Amino acid sequence: MGHKTSKNYLKLQERLNKSPQGAPGSDALFQILEILFSEEEAGLASKLPLKLITAKKAAKRWKKTEKESRKILEGLADKGILLDMHNGTEKNYVMAPTMAGFFEFSIMRTDGKFNREVLSKLYYQYMNTEDAFVKQVLGQFPTIARGFVHEDTIQEKDYSEVLDYERASKVIDTASCITVGTCYCRHKMEHIGKACGADQEVCLTFNNAAQSLSDHGIAKTISKDEAHKVLDDCVKNGLVQIGDNVQNNVGFICNCCGCCCEALLAYKKLGSNMKVHTNFFADFLDKTCSGCGLCALKCPVDAITMKESKDGKKKPDIDSERCIGCGVCSRYCPTKDIKMERRDEVGFVPKDSFERFVMAAINEGKLQNLIFDNFGLWTNDQLSRLLAFLLSLKPIKRKMASQQLQSKFIDKIAKTYYVLNKKMYKGKEKPDYSHPEMKKGKSK
Repeated sequence: MGHKTSKNYLKLQERLNKSPQGAPGSDALFQILEILFSEEEAGLASKLPLKLITAKKAAKRWKKTEKESRKILEGLADKGILLDMHNGTEKNYVMAPTMAGFFEFSIMRTDGKFNREVLSKLYYQYMNTEDAFVKQVLGQFPTIARGFVHEDTIQEKDYSEVLDYERASKVIDTASCITVGTCYCRHKMEHIGKACGADQEVCLTFNNAAQSLSDHGIAKTISKDEAHKVLDDCVKNGLVQIGDNVQNNVGFICNCCGCCCEALLAYKKLGSNMKVHTNFFADFLDKTCSGCGLCALKCPVDAITMKESKDGKKKPDIDSERCIGCGVCSRYCPTKDIKMERRDEVGFVPKDSFERFVMAAINEGKLQNLIFDNFGLWTNDQLSRLLAFLLSLKPIKRKMASQQLQSKFIDKIAKTYYVLNKKMYKGKEKPDYSHPEMKKGKSK
């Protein structure tokens, strides 16, 4: 790399790359980090764990007073680099990921804190020109994000089977807080001279993430009715909804186009291995098709091509493997000759961000980073959930986890779990040691 950078930024990049999502080093990335972080902030942020931390615990890591640490944490939260949330008694902080995180938040803000044109060009270089980030990070979309089908294209026969978490409308209805902000992707493309004409104020965030962005003036709080209007307008304009890949407490839904959206551009580049599809696929009925080609034109991932049929007419050929099941083609078909069909196998969606984070770590071979980066910060409940989740995985995923942690690490988790349970119950009620791993912990 030709760009010279200080050791604090190098350490920060190493810290970011330890997370399941990762951040491959490059000249462009270091220039981005130097804009977003001061040199001191970079050094301190490199010492933050991958999970939530309080100002008191940060102070111990940083060897600063709690007051000094809280001021630094609040400053990073003001920049959108950290998300903060209250657990009822104290405030916790966690570093936002790069994508669906502080990269976007730096562009969303309109207060002039950052030069959006300079950042946009650097982001374009890092994500649209270079290959490492797209392959390492956006290739993780099976765990980071998922698509939402246009609900009004669902056939009546399938409507009762659609789960609540598959509906973007339900995400809005159940959110505790909702914000809207600038679409990072289209705004970035505007500075490159490649933006389309779709609306930019359409990036929706929800619940804890939304509250943090609202508190720090990064995004605007809106009502549920206003959020429904944003969603309805985007659906009518043929935009695709791609959101947080969790069932509960969804953090974001982006309204994406195939020409600007980071996820959809990566999908077209990487192909169907990204698995960002919904539980639907587009099916061509071949009954009333006029051969207009509008479906192929509107498809955001180039899954439809017009081919000459036996009768000499041009008709759509749908690549079902490439199709993400968004419903855009069905919406625009003037003869209603394309219907959305339910897939036989429903895709796995983690229950919450905890499960998603663990699954992403397993998929990327970084589970050990997640656990042992801040082992002392894990609570009994978190250890219980982690171990229960690991033991509930399908054999192939469990084997991947075991290979990353190795048996002695599993033993350590089990032993720690046993000790914590023993302390908590104090002999009044025995923990469940029926699983072999619990027996290992008890025997040590």
